[in-house]
Amino acid sequence: MSLNVEKLEKNMAKLTIEVSAEDLEKAMQNAYQKAKGKITLPGFRKGKAPRKMIEQMYGKGIFLEDAANELIPEHYSKALEECDLEIVSQPQIDVTQAEPGKAFIFTAEVAVKPEVTLGEYKGVEVPKADTEVTDEDVEAELKKEQEKNSRTVTVEDRGAENGDITTIDFEGFVDGEAFEGGKGTDYPLTLGSGSFIPGFEDQLVGAKAGDHVEVKVTFPEEYQAKELAGKEAVFQCDVKKVEAKELPELDDDFAQDASEFDTLAEYKEDIKKNLTEKKEKEARAAKENAAVDKAIENAQMEIPDAMLNTQVRQMLDDFSRRMQSQGLTMEQYFQFTGMTLEKMQEEMKPQALKRIQTRLVLEKIAEVENIQPTDEEVEEEFKKMADAYKMEVEKIKELLGDRELEQMKKDMAVQKAVTLVADEAKEA
Repeated sequence: MSLNVEKLEKNMAKLTIEVSAEDLEKAMQNAYQKAKGKITLPGFRKGKAPRKMIEQMYGKGIFLEDAANELIPEHYSKALEECDLEIVSQPQIDVTQAEPGKAFIFTAEVAVKPEVTLGEYKGVEVPKADTEVTDEDVEAELKKEQEKNSRTVTVEDRGAENGDITTIDFEGFVDGEAFEGGKGTDYPLTLGSGSFIPGFEDQLVGAKAGDHVEVKVTFPEEYQAKELAGKEAVFQCDVKKVEAKELPELDDDFAQDASEFDTLAEYKEDIKKNLTEKKEKEARAAKENAAVDKAIENAQMEIPDAMLNTQVRQMLDDFSRRMQSQGLTMEQYFQFTGMTLEKMQEEMKPQALKRIQTRLVLEKIAEVENIQPTDEEVEEEFKKMADAYKMEVEKIKELLGDRELEQMKKDMAVQKAVTLVADEAKEA
């Protein structure tokens, strides 16, 4: 194999890879061996037709495509090991010569890791976050816990109010015709929750169990089901039950039921402590993000489109896996949301660009500052991984190859660069 590297504009490179005619012949023979069992020629039993006869019948290039599919990934990987480029995109492959008896030649156009010119990253100015926890904050958190510990009681002496839970049967009609998905039975609907079409819940306020209510609404113009968007609809609703939340008294008994504390005062102190810790963590995260954003703003780099597109594809793959874990295919997701692949890709591009810029700048800072994790820090990271996967530390070390270990150390260095930039930042 021979390799020629041509550097292009905008952090792109073109690899020209030449594979010997002998290797092409071997790959074609492999392709023949794999395919012969599926090929039938007159006068030969299935799988017994000689290669020369098959090529005479179908052309000498019949096995070229399969041979190319074998050669390209193998020799592209070898080319990556030989060249000193840090490639950051999927290759754009183009076969330039594929003829039996001749060298097999293909090109791979790739994005190369951009060079970053750092600007100011130490002492950048960031907004000061408020970490004060007020009495109102504590009361709001206490209210949430009170809601969690509430019970529901059936209401019979009054009409439904906002905050009440109504159990309803309903069926919707557009132009007098029932529509798909517009029917429900024993549906629990909390009035004022905004979970139904705007205006729907308001028309159930005042209704009692046993009432029939005709609800008239207009679907929003941006409604996900396009055939209903902007249409007027009538829902025939039967109210079967009205329930109200009954909140417990905020006293020492409540504190004992909802927490490990004996008094409400102790419980409030604990809430304040936890809220303070939460706010401090959020403030630190905000400071880190703001400081890194400033460092990116002050840096210069040129991101090739191929690198950006590769990052978008990775994000799409991650999103697809999350959907699959929830039992949804991407096709179903697009159908339910009205989203398209193209639109999703465009919406992901700003986030993808930000991820790339962040990583490049932090890696450059780590390089300039000679930031590396210590042996103790690496060992601690191994322990965390072992705990997470419920494995022995030594087993984790065995499973991690040199490349994975190097990537782990690089990730740790990047995180230490974040800490440096944030620690040096000035709050204003």
